[in-house]
Amino acid sequence: MKTVHTILLISAVTFGINAFAQQPELCQGPYFTEAQGRAFLDSHMPANKEEWEGRSKKIKAQIREGMGLETVPAKPNSAPIIHSKRVMDGYTIENVAFESLPGIYVTGNLYRPVKKQKSYAGILCPHGHGENPHGRFREQTQKRCATLARMGAVVFVLDMAGQGDSKQTEHKFSKALKLQTINAMRGVDFLLSIPGVDPQRIAVTGESGGGTQTFLLAALDQRVKVTAPTVMVSAHFFGGCVCESGMPIHKKGDYQTNNVEIAALTAPRPMLLTSDGDDWTKNTPKVEFPFMQKIYALYGKQNLVENVHLPDEKHDYGPNKRKAMYAFMAKHLNLNIRAVSDAQGNIDEGPSKVLEQKDLAVFDTEHPRPKNAVMGDEAVLKLL
Repeated sequence: MKTVHTILLISAVTFGINAFAQQPELCQGPYFTEAQGRAFLDSHMPANKEEWEGRSKKIKAQIREGMGLETVPAKPNSAPIIHSKRVMDGYTIENVAFESLPGIYVTGNLYRPVKKQKSYAGILCPHGHGENPHGRFREQTQKRCATLARMGAVVFVLDMAGQGDSKQTEHKFSKALKLQTINAMRGVDFLLSIPGVDPQRIAVTGESGGGTQTFLLAALDQRVKVTAPTVMVSAHFFGGCVCESGMPIHKKGDYQTNNVEIAALTAPRPMLLTSDGDDWTKNTPKVEFPFMQKIYALYGKQNLVENVHLPDEKHDYGPNKRKAMYAFMAKHLNLNIRAVSDAQGNIDEGPSKVLEQKDLAVFDTEHPRPKNAVMGDEAVLKLL
């Protein structure tokens, strides 16, 4: 039986190198060898903060140019759709949709703590690729969001394009990277629109393709204060799906970057890199993390970047990875980790229940998709 890691590598090669070979400025899947990835970071270590900040401007400029996102489209003024509130053990769940562009709906679920507070951290939770149930309906995603809400955060988990309720395009359409980045920015807008959410305590965490969304959003949006990109930041692997590397954000002519440099644009804001021994993050303690530490050290903030490496684990957002993230978010967002811990101090996710997909669906017979929804890849591409 193939592991998730093996399946993703096959997908990366199939949909990355072969399908995009005719586009030389796309860096898909394992674009570098492991040795090349290490050598690239060694040759791009800045001598000082000024040199790094000059490099940072070039990286950000190419991300925006490569996405065609030099200017972020105006935010629609329409009100969000919020329905089907469920009161759980210490948190609530609501089904949500809102426009990121006219006729494009971001869909997901809003988790809130039951206990009233003067202010709340806001956490955006993009998800990765995976088997059925997809995305936000997976156990690991529901547990993550519910537990963070029980800790006192307002949490929004959003669908990848083409997954869950987001059926206005196929997932693998040519500008999925741009659309998902806009959607993530609008996700931050949505969190900040909720009364009591503290703009100084906005965080993002996701795994795999959701990890890519995490560090890309943080690179472009300074409102993000804390990040935890999980099992994704790699010196040699560039993301195997068009929603991660299907547009020329890594290369143009002689210019080249990789996902480690892009993730480093988060510095000096707190960041947790979680890695494992069975995917492209297996070298993180010796390759990616030391580079990141040196970038943070340029700001005198080396203590704000951490790595939790799980050499015997695989490519997921499993219990140990979530446990590390909860502690990191509690420390940097002033969340109450005791609210989700047992008498021995162990994380107890038991009250964080997993619901059926039909309970979390945004669009159904009672709540149909809005009539102005733009449907189909071609129509959405024209809008983008």
